Amino acid sequence: MKAKILVVDDETDLELLIKQKFRRQIREKQYEFIFAHEGAEALRLLQQHPDTDVVLSDINMPGMDGLTLLVKLNETNPVLKAVIVSAYGDMDNIRMAMNRGAFDFVTKPVNFDDLEVTMQKTIQHVAQLRQTLQAIKENNILRMYVDESVLTFMSRVEFEQSLTASETIEATVAFFDICGFTSISEREPADTVVKLLNNYFDVMVKEIIAQGGYVDKFIGDAVMAVFQDEYHLDRAIEAALAVRTQVAAIEGSLPSKPDYRPQVAIGINTGEMVSGNIGSATLRRLDYTVIGDTVNMAQRLQTVARPGQIVITESAQEIVKESFNCVLIGEVNLKNKAAPVVIYDVVG
Repeated sequence: MKAKILVVDDETDLELLIKQKFRRQIREKQYEFIFAHEGAEALRLLQQHPDTDVVLSDINMPGMDGLTLLVKLNETNPVLKAVIVSAYGDMDNIRMAMNRGAFDFVTKPVNFDDLEVTMQKTIQHVAQLRQTLQAIKENNILRMYVDESVLTFMSRVEFEQSLTASETIEATVAFFDICGFTSISEREPADTVVKLLNNYFDVMVKEIIAQGGYVDKFIGDAVMAVFQDEYHLDRAIEAALAVRTQVAAIEGSLPSKPDYRPQVAIGINTGEMVSGNIGSATLRRLDYTVIGDTVNMAQRLQTVARPGQIVITESAQEIVKESFNCVLIGEVNLKNKAAPVVIYDVVG
């Protein structure tokens, strides 16, 4: 089935590149692209093309910018999902876009392989939402035969069950914690703390995205990232090594303590986990996330990691021992684990 994608960008070069890079998929009718140069024009095109699946939008454009467009999209068509494609990949813009309903964020210059993976993920999500709504509409025919109160209950339950549907996936989870940041936040002004934390997060997120991972959530002064598809464990470790190097290279981050150098403690685990929308269907507040013992283990590994360490389990070390230099740390006792766990530090 052909997916219709609206590209909103004032740079005509992007339109040419997309037509060139996806010429085979366009020819084979996998994708149909339509183009707008700013937000207001995009909204007019969406009225003409109500079957649009995905919007790819820049942030900085003349007329209506991409962040304003996100708000308008959510007001007019909550099923339609938008991916921001922008050179403004700093943490402030990423957070603002996500808070306004962006499904994902791709930075320029565009890696078109990564863009297509993101497009496919977004298209599948929109298709699932439409199937859910269609099922509810089809059930409305029962109103001729079933009491209204019963039908209302059935529709609500089906909708909630569809939204909270889950699947078991093979993936790698990494927790990145900025060491000693809690004590800094207690001593420094709030504005300094926020700017500093956003700066660290910005560095970390860029390395995670570069290895094909995505940020699941920010937890205080820590980042939870998920890596899927081929070599997900290897790519998670590559991201961790890059994050450790880049964060350690940050200079002049605290005027009151010029000798301060940030460090990260990282825990990584791989295996099966449950992926799905977690939250309250009643409040319509759901986060697409991963849960399970594999995820819990990754977080516990991070808690025992020392500054600068990338901690993995013995089973993970067996998988990557030919690709990475891992040093045995030893056995540790982890919360809710009956037996000690053998862990390793990935040094390079």
